[in-house]
Amino acid sequence: MAELYQCKNCEKSFENTFDYCPYCGQETTNTLTIGVLFSNTIRNYFSVDARFFKSFIPLMIKPGVLARRFVDGKRLAYLHPAQFYLFVSIVFFFILSFKVRKVDNDLKVSQEGVFIEETSLDSTINKIDSTEVKSFDLVIPQRPETSDNAIEFRTSVLDSMIASGATKADKLKAIGKKEDTGIFMSIIYEQLLKLYEQKGKGIVTILYDTIPVAMFFLLPLFAFLLKLMFWKRGSYAHHVVFSLYFFTFLFISFCLLLLGNSLLDIPIWVNGLIFLSFIVYLILAMRNFYKSHWLSTILKANLIALMFMLIVLPLAMVVVFFITFLLY
Repeated sequence: MAELYQCKNCEKSFENTFDYCPYCGQETTNTLTIGVLFSNTIRNYFSVDARFFKSFIPLMIKPGVLARRFVDGKRLAYLHPAQFYLFVSIVFFFILSFKVRKVDNDLKVSQEGVFIEETSLDSTINKIDSTEVKSFDLVIPQRPETSDNAIEFRTSVLDSMIASGATKADKLKAIGKKEDTGIFMSIIYEQLLKLYEQKGKGIVTILYDTIPVAMFFLLPLFAFLLKLMFWKRGSYAHHVVFSLYFFTFLFISFCLLLLGNSLLDIPIWVNGLIFLSFIVYLILAMRNFYKSHWLSTILKANLIALMFMLIVLPLAMVVVFFITFLLY
């Protein structure tokens, strides 16, 4: 008679010839190592198996078909849309990170190009040696016409104060911060001063870190636009499935564009045609997914694209840039 083995998970006994517990499925020889600790997570969420290639080809050459099959119940043969989206987005942001690091290292914010040079200061003030600048009152003339919320950089004065080691409070006062300035505007002043002093170094990296968070809001908003256009064509979850596959297609296309532009000097007009092809893809995908008439599909696809590009995306960019500025 075969010896019995007691499962460490469910504590039920079974023959020790089993590699997995017949009751809960846990592996019998489950020695805890670093590899075991993380292998299941990596395998479950980032594995590339046959389902990836079964999903990849239809996604690229048969717009909307994969989403339609998933909604209709054919799910085991294909990669789950959320898993597909997560995997591809991670690959995209990994590739993008190399470009971001290069841009961030080369970024040199020009003080003359970003901040307004003060030209109305008295000429004798501009000639003051930086080592002699001791206080705000020596170099900053008061401007009664300036509103309370105005922010103006006088670069020649501020440069002198930075060179002379002026305190942060004096430098903030130099750019317009007053004693009664509110908390929010005080943060704005401090971030502007920091941006000026550091010449914008590192801001691109922070922007890059903020974009993935924004994508989690853009995708459901895109699905909401689909729901508005196709109110009776399925639940909101169906539109989310469509959006997941569509955004996955976009990420794959962006990956190919980044790799292509890094290897070849692709003309701008070619890149422009590729971006226009996304609209064509969206039309075909909506036609195959929603089974609507061609004219209705074309009108709704272009309307969704316009609403997304002219309203949703600009608002998202403003929020992303503002968050990047606050986190800088």
